Amino acid sequence: MLRRLIKVRYTTDLRRIATVAVGGVAQKSRGQDVAEAETKSFSDFLTDKFGRQHNYLRISLTERCNLRCQYCMPEEGVELTPQMEVLTSDEIVKLASLFVEQGVDKIRLTGGEPTIRKDIIDLVGWLKGISGVETLAMTTNGLTIARHLPRLKAAGLNLLNISLDTLLPAKFEFITRRKGWSRVMQSIDKAIEVGFQPVKVNCVVMKGLNDDELCDFVELTKSKEVDVRFIEYMPFDGNKWNHSKFVSYADQLDKIRSHFPDIYRLQDAANDTSKAFKVPGYKGQVGFITSMSKNFCGSCNRLRLTADGNLKVCLFGASEISLRDALRSGMSDSDLLELIGCAVKRKKARHAGMFTLSQMKNRPMILIGDAVRSLVGVCVAVDVLLFSQWLNVLSEKRKSRSAGLWSRSVIPYSTELYGLNSWCRRMFNSSSFRSLCKTTLTHVNSEGLARMVDVMDKPVSERVAVAEAIVELGEEAYVAIKDNEVKKGNVLSVAQLAGIQGAKWTSHLIPLCHDVGLTHADVSVELIDDHYAVRIIASARANDKTGVEMEALTSAAVAALTVYDMCKSISKGIVIRKVRLVKKTGGQTGDYNGDDHVDNV
Repeated sequence: MLRRLIKVRYTTDLRRIATVAVGGVAQKSRGQDVAEAETKSFSDFLTDKFGRQHNYLRISLTERCNLRCQYCMPEEGVELTPQMEVLTSDEIVKLASLFVEQGVDKIRLTGGEPTIRKDIIDLVGWLKGISGVETLAMTTNGLTIARHLPRLKAAGLNLLNISLDTLLPAKFEFITRRKGWSRVMQSIDKAIEVGFQPVKVNCVVMKGLNDDELCDFVELTKSKEVDVRFIEYMPFDGNKWNHSKFVSYADQLDKIRSHFPDIYRLQDAANDTSKAFKVPGYKGQVGFITSMSKNFCGSCNRLRLTADGNLKVCLFGASEISLRDALRSGMSDSDLLELIGCAVKRKKARHAGMFTLSQMKNRPMILIGDAVRSLVGVCVAVDVLLFSQWLNVLSEKRKSRSAGLWSRSVIPYSTELYGLNSWCRRMFNSSSFRSLCKTTLTHVNSEGLARMVDVMDKPVSERVAVAEAIVELGEEAYVAIKDNEVKKGNVLSVAQLAGIQGAKWTSHLIPLCHDVGLTHADVSVELIDDHYAVRIIASARANDKTGVEMEALTSAAVAALTVYDMCKSISKGIVIRKVRLVKKTGGQTGDYNGDDHVDNV
């Protein structure tokens, strides 16, 4: 494909060919582009529910790095994604073209270390050749980029950020666990020489490690046209973040002002993450990236694509959606955009704050590219959504006790998620499903495309839901649970805890499910001697604009899966059946009572 079309030179004609080859992006004259931009509003797919328009895409080209920075890489290293699961260059350009069509005009290439990628020069040319890309930037550790800089500039790279956390060679080796300080300094000088203006130098500030060099970095801007950006230390998996290492923006600025009292604030551009300052008469400037102490979430316009093809709408969020799987499954551009739009609409107003973030699961920083894979990262999210909706319709139509969510009559049991995904796709293409979409399913339109229900105008009311699940264990496993002799521990207690946790995490697991503020979640278990089974009852309550049926169902299902997991070494014949809604109250659709009632919620 692209590699056959484009070799090393990057003429206007070749760029046009690359754009058409990867995305069918129609080429227009510059006058036509400007006219369209003035009349066409920003893409709804890239606009979140808070009105933030995401025109900036950060793409991680690789998880590999030739440094081992302490704040980025866990000491034991990371488990890299198999190469076959990493996005190919063609896939990167294809997805980038799709985002650019919707309004992205700035792309930043990150890693790992992006220059490790063998086709980095070609890839820069292909991406800059996409009509609509105004800025193509790169973040690098500067270790090996010096020799590539002239060709990268010629290929279309506009902006360059080089990471450097110390001006002392010995300390550099301690922080990065590698040698190479002089080569990074050489890369900074070379970048200035070839015309990158300004060269941005990223410095992560850590108390007791490099906070004593703040003024030395400011002094670096006296003779060099660089923009030194001091970045607050941020919590990620494996970097041993703690508050004692944290140096706030205010403390950094106070220390600098004690040596440079005449430093003054510059005017920041819209969506800037850095608060810019300058010492009078100095060639360069400094800035402060205050992700922790003074977050800039309200103006965030960034989306992230990880090396393995997952879309992250927030650097500090664990939720991800696999665009790689969607692309490789043959999903159309319009369906891909629906998937992207759903993820963007679920972006929260702000991240949780540094103390909460330090306790949350997220990728190590190196796997984000400058990120707990969910089920959504393994199966195509739309298929999973349609699958659950389809089964709910079948269950409602059959009106029988055996027509629960996971009935044998609905789908054969399978432990292979990709097999499940394949079944979903065949189901989605059926005429009977499409006819049901038009009248029955609220989360999809008439074409079967996923859409999140808008609940803005719905009134707040008390919502209650109860769900159940039955786990048929067999005699041996049942007796072990009853006598509390399962080696993994107290099965019923662990299942209860897991079910409650499942209720709280529902919106992270189920695509298009609203984030409901639960006021109560509870799980109870009941042993059924006659059938060697466990009956799980899960309840959820909230005062909100939408119901909690999914929270109750997820809670029951997670509790049932926990029982299975803890007992699978005793019996392989465990069956989970009849995961279903038993009761719900509140909301516009009124109350619902199943054929088996639970007396108390």
